[in-house]
Amino acid sequence: MTGFYTVLLLVVSNIFMTFAWYGHLKLQEMRLIDNWPLIGVILFSWGIALFEYSCQVPANRIGFVENGGPFNLVQLKVIQEVISLTVFTVFTLIVFKGEAFHWNHLAAFGCLILAVYFVFMK
Repeated sequence: MTGFYTVLLLVVSNIFMTFAWYGHLKLQEMRLIDNWPLIGVILFSWGIALFEYSCQVPANRIGFVENGGPFNLVQLKVIQEVISLTVFTVFTLIVFKGEAFHWNHLAAFGCLILAVYFVFMK
C-alpha cells in the first residue's frame, strides 16, 4: 500500500503544482488577475505551491526505499515526471481549449512509458 499512497500523493501534488505554475495564465486570460503586479502573482502561486509541497515531501519520504518504501530515488523521480506530464496534459486540454494534442505528444508519452519500464528493470 505504501507504493499506492506514494503515487496518490504525487498525483495530488502535481495537480497543485500545475495550478501553481500555469493556473495564473488562465486567470489572467479570464481577466481575473490581469492587472495584478508580478509579485502578487508570485505570492499567489507560492500559496498554491505550499499545498503541492505538503503532498510531495510526504510522498517522497514514505515512498523512498531507505524509509521502508518500495522505490529508489531514480524510480521516485521518473514516476513524478510521468505523473507531472500526464497531469499537465490533462490540465492543458481541459483548461486551455486552444491547445491541441498531436502525434508527437503521443510519441513522447510512449518514451515516458519506456523510461518507466527501464527504470524499474532489474
